[in-house]
Amino acid sequence: MKFRTLKLFQRRRNARKRNQTTEKAVQALIIGLALVLLLLVGCSGVKHIIQLEEPTDHTSGDDGGKLKYKIIFGDINQKE
Repeated sequence: MKFRTLKLFQRRRNARKRNQTTEKAVQALIIGLALVLLLLVGCSGVKHIIQLEEPTDHTSGDDGGKLKYKIIFGDINQKE
């Protein structure tokens, strides 16, 4: 009798663990799809600006040019 109840408890515990892992997998899948959808929708109104600034005096070797990167969200026709 004791062994039957022990087996029942083990089966229930294993079933609960399987249920929890599938729930977590479904939650992760839903969150991942939501993020992908958010990125796809959000990137349509984004303006990327890349600027390369270098000094006018090029007498020495590496003058240390600077690379600037800007992301503007919203209206892509707006000025900087």
